[in-house]
Amino acid sequence: MATGTPTVVVVIGGRVFALPWIAEHAAALLYAWLPGEEGGHAIADVLFGTVNPSGRLPVSLPRAVGQVPVYYRYRSGGGRSTFHGDYTDSPATPLFPFGHGLGYTTFAYDQLAVRGTSTSEPVEVSVRVANDGVHAGDEVIQLYVRDEVASVARPNRQLVGFAWVSLAPGERHTVHFTVHPSRLAFYDPQMRFVTEPGVLTFMVGASSADIRGSASLDLGGPITEHRQAAIVPTEVRIE
Repeated sequence: MATGTPTVVVVIGGRVFALPWIAEHAAALLYAWLPGEEGGHAIADVLFGTVNPSGRLPVSLPRAVGQVPVYYRYRSGGGRSTFHGDYTDSPATPLFPFGHGLGYTTFAYDQLAVRGTSTSEPVEVSVRVANDGVHAGDEVIQLYVRDEVASVARPNRQLVGFAWVSLAPGERHTVHFTVHPSRLAFYDPQMRFVTEPGVLTFMVGASSADIRGSASLDLGGPITEHRQAAIVPTEVRIE
């Protein structure tokens, strides 16, 4: 690295590491996890551009071991010191957030729309995604939600759906999410698993920290009880 030669670091391991020095000095960082017997071929395909990488982090990577635990789903008002903000020697944010991942092209988001009326009906979310780069690639559109007025403290943002979309340069698709009310439920002070009426903010983005758009709606209706074992997964439709 000291010679000025661009250097790519490939990390092979089955756990989270703190990699601040590598991230700062390497030209690129490829997290290969435990890729198996054909991992060498897969890594070579990524490094030489045979395929456009589209993986996303299922965890947050810390800046230092003293920052552990670090995760994206902290409760509203958390993720930092209330009085001091960052650490004295480091930001409180992760080095790489949950959902992060880069490729050889870029994507643009627009036309976000959120529709919903009550706690007993699904919420419809749609967003248009375009490949505005010069290479074909896959984007993982991530849908997060924040309950603004819940009866208990809720996560600042919670993943409730995602869509994997392949796009050629200049191509665009509209992604539709159907979020069932059970996907928005939580345990209230009486330990009932419920969806409550009130304001919800839906966010779409390329990672938990790279939010490209948000919109809020006010759900009416009664408090609706669900079974946690019967949560309905978010449906995705691409057109």
